[in-house]
Amino acid sequence: MIMEGKQRLLPPRFAGVIAHPTSLPGPHGIGDLGQDAFRFIDFLATAGQQLWQILPLNPPGHGDSPYAALSAFAGNPLLVSLRLLVDEGLLAGEELPDPPAGLADQVDYPAVAAYKLPLLAQAHRRFVAAAPPGLKADFVEFRQAEAGWLGDYALYVALKRAKGGVSWNDFGVDLAQRRPAALAKARAEHAQAVETEEFTQFLFYRQWRRLKDYANGKGIQIVGDIPIFVAYDSADVWANQSLFYLDERGLPTVVSGVPPDIFSATGQRWGNPLYRWDVLARGGYAWWVARLRQTLRTVDIIRIDHFRGFETYWEVSSSEPTAEHGRWVKGPQADLFRVARQQLGELPIIVEDLGLITPEVDALRDELGYPGMRVLQFAFGDDARNPYLPHNYVQNTVAYTGTHDNETTRGWYASQPEIVRHRVRVYLARDGSDIAWDLIRLAWQSVAAIAIAPLQDVLDLGNEARMNFPGRADGNWRWRVRAEQLTTDVAQRLAELSAIYRRGRLPSRLWDRA
Repeated sequence: MIMEGKQRLLPPRFAGVIAHPTSLPGPHGIGDLGQDAFRFIDFLATAGQQLWQILPLNPPGHGDSPYAALSAFAGNPLLVSLRLLVDEGLLAGEELPDPPAGLADQVDYPAVAAYKLPLLAQAHRRFVAAAPPGLKADFVEFRQAEAGWLGDYALYVALKRAKGGVSWNDFGVDLAQRRPAALAKARAEHAQAVETEEFTQFLFYRQWRRLKDYANGKGIQIVGDIPIFVAYDSADVWANQSLFYLDERGLPTVVSGVPPDIFSATGQRWGNPLYRWDVLARGGYAWWVARLRQTLRTVDIIRIDHFRGFETYWEVSSSEPTAEHGRWVKGPQADLFRVARQQLGELPIIVEDLGLITPEVDALRDELGYPGMRVLQFAFGDDARNPYLPHNYVQNTVAYTGTHDNETTRGWYASQPEIVRHRVRVYLARDGSDIAWDLIRLAWQSVAAIAIAPLQDVLDLGNEARMNFPGRADGNWRWRVRAEQLTTDVAQRLAELSAIYRRGRLPSRLWDRA
């Protein structure tokens, strides 16, 4: 109801695109933080978008997954732009050999690491030998500001490389248990390697913040990602063992997962170590607050993965080969977020509330006031009460065509049984021949405050461009877009659609056409 004498202020409506930086064009086998990333931001601005959603920026671990990272605080060194280092004089152009062949469409992580990491070490050597004083002062300031995690991470990586890639519990008893004398000796023995890792992190955050500042200057905010759990073989667990359920040998006693459901008779045994939330609570959730603070310095909005685990999580004994036998355990619920708000202020958070969601999880999300997610690919499996159908949305929602875990929309539609495709066509009143853009339009026109589509859907690509196959250990996270695919025509089409549904910064010209 519009009150007399008052102007009705419509709530903001935003739109954006999911694309991880590794998926962008670039000259060295992987998307990086150089000029092609700046051009992608220009593409988003031309497309009238206000949000760029990415996956975790952390260094990927097992299976090259950014969700199984070596650190929840460090950045991925493979994202550092070598060309920007040449521009700064930290590398010479002739020092850049030709990158491994055949990497324009897919990231080969081992090949890229073998190519880039020695060059990053070379940049560090040149920095030590001849860096300008201002850059050295900036590095000193960075090390001081990030001291809470940087030293442990750099030593962890140096030891891991020196010992052939083993997990931290195989560093030897003294180092695994972090006995002070052993740590001091290791830091002295690996001093150069440790400083190289610290310097690489300095380069990553320096380049990332320039890119983020550029995006923000174009009116685009970055949506980042925090997985609830961390990998066992990570600097986080090694440096904070008292915060996890580990035995006297440092091995997990219980691990994460989800119970059996209609998709898996044995459930999913993820294997992450579980938090000792009682210990974290007694310490004021200091590690989690530091993680949130670091992420908010890196991105503008946080998407929290597996939000239901803060209400209740599935605990499985580490001796169990599957997730069939476990139990539900209460998480910290609102207490963690209350403490974090007291220290960090209001938290701009989106929660991933997909899967087996209970009324208690919904109540926690609503108590905190965070928007949940609705994925259109989940909307057509039953009847009109399906919560993923747009007519059932509430405004405090983020509507997605799909996510990094889904098939592309074109691939999804092709793989569905005819009854599902029929429901889609009836609901859309369309013939399904332009299905990716049909679902983009459906998300954009919905009441959801935010609408987001993967770049693959914007480009109308099939499953050859899929990013992740959940449950598959290898071959994920590899997709890359070619520069010539990011056309002005595609950007203008998305800008028009965004303007029509009041999600764009540009006025629609459609109404002025005959």
